[in-house]
Amino acid sequence: MIHSRSKIVILTGAGISAESGIETFRAEDGLWAQHRVEDVATPEGFARDPKLVVDFYNSRRAQLPDVEPNAAHRALARLEAEHDGEVIVITQNVDDLHERGGSQTVFHMHGALKTALCAACGHRWPAPIVMAPGDPCPSCHAPAARPDVVWFGEMPYDMDLLFRHLSEADIFIAIGTSGNVYPAAGFVAEARRAGAHTIEFNLERSSVGNHFEEHRTGPASRTVTDWVEEFLRG
Repeated sequence: MIHSRSKIVILTGAGISAESGIETFRAEDGLWAQHRVEDVATPEGFARDPKLVVDFYNSRRAQLPDVEPNAAHRALARLEAEHDGEVIVITQNVDDLHERGGSQTVFHMHGALKTALCAACGHRWPAPIVMAPGDPCPSCHAPAARPDVVWFGEMPYDMDLLFRHLSEADIFIAIGTSGNVYPAAGFVAEARRAGAHTIEFNLERSSVGNHFEEHRTGPASRTVTDWVEEFLRG
């Protein structure tokens, strides 16, 4: 049931950041096109060639100052600020555009470029612009620093908490997601089981688009901004 204090849970994918100039996983040029996924986004790839992997994420991290949040990021921040109910953003993106756009409650289920992770003790800390293989952990001092990014074959972060938010959602929204990557692709089914109204914002229907009750097609900077305006006006 939708009401003035409805809990809104929002899943965002690469499509929301693409309009800011962040290269998507499936772009035909740029960083991703220069490397096989198996080489730069798996634990096995990191074990084979840690320098290649660390340099890849250094390059992605170095791009962050050159991109800015777009109107969709700012609209979600406005929704959180002005809506009387809870607004939760769950992002598959490892950039910091939601935070820079003004959102306060953001869960990075696939990690973040701006933090480093100790593979030995699990400690996290702000990543330097340039990481190197074997950097020491500031907590346990093991030479086990790695990018704080969830690779293929690893479990996304905070899953128990995210499923609890989904079970409490009155409205579930997915923005710019492919519907191909699980467990995120299954979030709409979880939200529907909880009775949430479901809306997909995308350039075209995703692989799980048939699970959504409502579709808004077009660039997120326009469709999300328009919907937030409509919703807040009641």
